[in-house]
Amino acid sequence: MDDALVNRVANSGIKTINLEKIIPEGEMMSWDIKQALFMEMVLKEKDFRALVKDFNWQQFQNANVAIFSSVDAIIPTWAFMLISSKLTGIARSVYFGTPEAMANELWARQVEKEDWKQYEGERVVIKGCGDVHVSPSAYMKITEKLMPIAQSIMYGEPCSTVPVYKKPKG
Repeated sequence: MDDALVNRVANSGIKTINLEKIIPEGEMMSWDIKQALFMEMVLKEKDFRALVKDFNWQQFQNANVAIFSSVDAIIPTWAFMLISSKLTGIARSVYFGTPEAMANELWARQVEKEDWKQYEGERVVIKGCGDVHVSPSAYMKITEKLMPIAQSIMYGEPCSTVPVYKKPKG
């Protein structure tokens, strides 16, 4: 009487990728330029320069910083350049755009720099639902990277997956 439990997931040969293990380095922070606008609408050059000069940029030490405006205002390009000049040498990186756009870019870069060749011909599940928020762009980028090499791509957990891609036969 051999009633031993068999772990079919462990024996399936499915390789799991956990994107939380390649999280982008550095804290993600942002600076909304609206705080430097008069009535959150107009950039007054003299006031803007004074604020930028006196602002404590050190709080962004080694962080990835998104510079954006959450209000609909006309902001001259040189204003973003001035902010960037204050952050260069302090921040890990500086981005023009929303914090979400920066996160998408950082995650996509992380996926891009990994070597995925080890998954050639493999059945792969991209782990979902973890402790760290992973940008959907990372999932999209890894799908793009794995499609030419993996046998199949799934999303979720090995015991409960959603099929994403299966290499055509032939």
